[in-house]
Amino acid sequence: PARYFDTKTTEPISFFLSGLEELLAWQPSSDDEFNVSAVPLARRQPPLHSRRPRTLVCHDMRGGYLEDRFIQGSATRNPYVFYHWRYIDIFVYFSHHTVTIPPVVWTNAAHRNSVPVLGTFITEWTDGEKLCEAFLAGGEEAFGAVAEQLARLAQRFRFDGWLVNIENKLSAAAVGNLPLFLRELTARVHSAVPGGLVIWYDSVLKDGTLSWQNELNDQNRMFFDACDGLFTNYNWKEEQLERTQRLAGPRLNDVYVGVDVFARGDVIGGGFDTGKSLRLIRQFGLSAAIFAPGWVYEHLGKENFLQNENRFWGSLAEYLPTHSICTLPLTTSFCLGMGTSTFLDGKDEESGPWYDLSAQDIQPLYPEQQGMLSASCCLRDAWSGGSSLQLQGTIPPGEERVAVRLFSLQMPAPPKLFLTLLYKLEGPQPDDFTVALEVTTWDSGICLEGNPTSLPEPNGRYHPRFLPAPLPFLAKLLAACQRGSHGWTSRCYELELQDCSLRDLSLIVSRQQPSLQETSFSCLLGEIRVLDTASVAASPPQVHGVEASQLWWQ
Repeated sequence: PARYFDTKTTEPISFFLSGLEELLAWQPSSDDEFNVSAVPLARRQPPLHSRRPRTLVCHDMRGGYLEDRFIQGSATRNPYVFYHWRYIDIFVYFSHHTVTIPPVVWTNAAHRNSVPVLGTFITEWTDGEKLCEAFLAGGEEAFGAVAEQLARLAQRFRFDGWLVNIENKLSAAAVGNLPLFLRELTARVHSAVPGGLVIWYDSVLKDGTLSWQNELNDQNRMFFDACDGLFTNYNWKEEQLERTQRLAGPRLNDVYVGVDVFARGDVIGGGFDTGKSLRLIRQFGLSAAIFAPGWVYEHLGKENFLQNENRFWGSLAEYLPTHSICTLPLTTSFCLGMGTSTFLDGKDEESGPWYDLSAQDIQPLYPEQQGMLSASCCLRDAWSGGSSLQLQGTIPPGEERVAVRLFSLQMPAPPKLFLTLLYKLEGPQPDDFTVALEVTTWDSGICLEGNPTSLPEPNGRYHPRFLPAPLPFLAKLLAACQRGSHGWTSRCYELELQDCSLRDLSLIVSRQQPSLQETSFSCLLGEIRVLDTASVAASPPQVHGVEASQLWWQ
């Protein structure tokens, strides 16, 4: 069927639904199995529902379902990717089709990085009025059926809920049932999808007129009260944030104040001035909804996209609370889910562009310290996949080392950790530097090794013990710690901790010789793994009952 398979290539594709009939007629079938996300939503700390401002990203690019619709990837040159997952809390895939089901590649990438994904249910113009009249004015049975189908879609394709966007006026009967529909949808999504969310877009008012308020007020509050959050329109002023803050009360963090990166209409700041808007929003303790950050790609062009993307998100980082990894194993090759070549064990196995967000790895923090340090994606060389992480910086005069914070962690440390690192030093004098890992712990007072100091930084800075060869029971898994090749260096480490809680994983770049000169370095990271030694020692569960289906030979 053309909905599920590309007519030219027969490849499976992601799809949307148009109109009420298609939504109500939808049933799961074997043809849509490729669209089911294979990656469960990774846990994070603090949990999404903690009381702190959140950041939602609403991805709206040229109508949606572009090259990202190809579930098994495509040979796209310079595609759009998003990888600053540590800095955001919710990802919405937006298009103007009635029912936007997020392409599964986005759900896989976001889930691997602990971010839930919402689809969009939208009605607009006169067709939207008719559609709303049909299901909202029709009473409980009619709107209950729509709520049920939307919840079933989220459950079937394993994404996390809906943004609801009614952008047309409503009759008295329809608007009277709207809060009931939102309550019904929210309840069904919560029961069908663990941690599910329904967010309402600021559009229709309680009397059925279409009028964007740019704030939470008594005209739209009954919709906010009926679901998990409100996403406001973009043309707000400071006094509206103040009123919103007062009215939201304890649900302050459930108001996502809209920021249009394209800066359409009368807005505080978009583009590289988006931070101006965020600064104000955070002053009032509100959450933010960043709309169309694809501006970086669409407006500034594809050529320097990765550089511009890091600049854009780097300019916002101080307003974006990050979330930490709280489960092991942690293993990543830093792949973005795209490349100009495909690498395996440091070797360029296949030249040519590719794009598949499902192959995106766990992403690190992207620290930027003006002039001192930058973390970026390197496509020309990698250990595995399409890219490595490039760290460039300078060690200041008189100092011996610089620490680059890669991951924030929040979990109890197992008694014994096993860590591996693959890296490549570049530049004119790579032999002038050494590279190692550092693990810091939260100051618990009982954590063994390291003594508490009065310094504000964490008391526990541990430098895992270098292992020249892997432990016997790990040798098979690691196919040798000597496996560096094609210029890559491989290192294995062990760390024993008692009653500690992990906090950060950093890379330390040190000079071999002390110097009063400033020294520049460049290092590619190909892979990092942090494993609980006990769970690695246990043999993996046997796999039973493997079935293959949907085979198509050409």
